Amino acid sequence: MRISARADYAVRAAAELAATDHDGPVRAEALARAQDIPHRFLEGILSDLRRDGLVTSHRGAGGGYRLARAADAITIADVVRAVDGPLVFVRGNRPSDLEFQGPAAPLLHVWVALRANVRAVLEAVSLADLVSGTLPDDVRALTQGESAWANS
Repeated sequence: MRISARADYAVRAAAELAATDHDGPVRAEALARAQDIPHRFLEGILSDLRRDGLVTSHRGAGGGYRLARAADAITIADVVRAVDGPLVFVRGNRPSDLEFQGPAAPLLHVWVALRANVRAVLEAVSLADLVSGTLPDDVRALTQGESAWANS
């Protein structure tokens, strides 16, 4: 499974906004610099986040971007969906909309399980969790076995 650069940059920019939320609006240039994100690419991402109601923008000398809700009310899943759409698609379809025949029939259950687990992780972690460095125990526990799967 791959996480797009767009999703990665969006989550990093949103985390940066969550970390600086008490300081007022943050300019796109400052977000791009802080997270080493190409500025023009970030502008499009911020537009998507604004359209989905995750960030607000303020024009003018003191303008910039800030979160539209509290950091603990925005999950990684919210951010990824805002820029990439549904979390798991198979050939452009939701796994639950697929049908396979013969020996591949059980594959449907694999794709549905993958989608459920991706959702469970990304919906469990808020921007506040990222900023504080305190991931939920269920998510942290999953990282303990990562070295065994690293070469997969």
